[in-house]
Amino acid sequence: MTHISDPAFQAKADIQVRRGDLGRNGCVSTIGMARWLEDARLRVELPRFERLVGAGEFDPFQIVLVSQSVELLAPAHREDTNAQVHTGVRRIGRSSFTFEHEVFADNKRVGSGEATVLLLGTAGPLALPDELIADLTALQMPDSSTTVVNRPDAERHERDHYAYFTPLRARICDVDSNQHVNFIALATWYDEAVAAFTSAALGVGKGDLLPDLSPSSYRINYVSEVTYPGDYEIGILVAAFDTDSVHYELGIFLEGTCLGVADAVGTRGELSARSLAPGGPS
Repeated sequence: MTHISDPAFQAKADIQVRRGDLGRNGCVSTIGMARWLEDARLRVELPRFERLVGAGEFDPFQIVLVSQSVELLAPAHREDTNAQVHTGVRRIGRSSFTFEHEVFADNKRVGSGEATVLLLGTAGPLALPDELIADLTALQMPDSSTTVVNRPDAERHERDHYAYFTPLRARICDVDSNQHVNFIALATWYDEAVAAFTSAALGVGKGDLLPDLSPSSYRINYVSEVTYPGDYEIGILVAAFDTDSVHYELGIFLEGTCLGVADAVGTRGELSARSLAPGGPS
């Protein structure tokens, strides 16, 4: 789909391009676009479910992100005056559901993404109420029955799977109203880890300018809460590379316990085959 009038997506949200959404190249960054997708999800209208909650007829709950993806498909600029995120529902499960997004700027498709959301109560996942299912069904996309959910292999949760590590300390400003590190903040941690890896691989010295090799796509799976305070480390493994791009596998760990994994694809730039091979930067 390349045209902004595609009817498969029932919810549409206008986006104001902000300076903070821009990356080092002056275009909207992957993290900036992830914020757009979050904005769009927050604006999706679920009237039956909202009435149910407003009447106090549903148990206390949290909305927890299980996984998300975001991909830049073309440059989007601050000067683009007509930015929109189109949102539909790809899958409805017992306790969770999946949003799918397409992003347009001045009638061009510039990005895509999805997010799987879980309804969590005090004792664990909650069954989606009929009212919410009805709201989601109204947003469901025509070919949603063909969806396949791919989960990372179990080995991705093992620290020994990764070849390079960088430490990160949680900041209080990373914490959201659920009292854990926000998922957007976690995405920036993965950005930081890739930057640390590429800096080591290129031998960038202190004070030198690091080439912009930030990932253009992420697929992130959340395993457990990341909290404050905490000293964490992110493991990185180069899963594959070609002339133009590098596929990274990443995992966040606390004292050897995996709290989340991610896949990222970034520009290769001047990264040598030797630095990307096993036993690369240390």
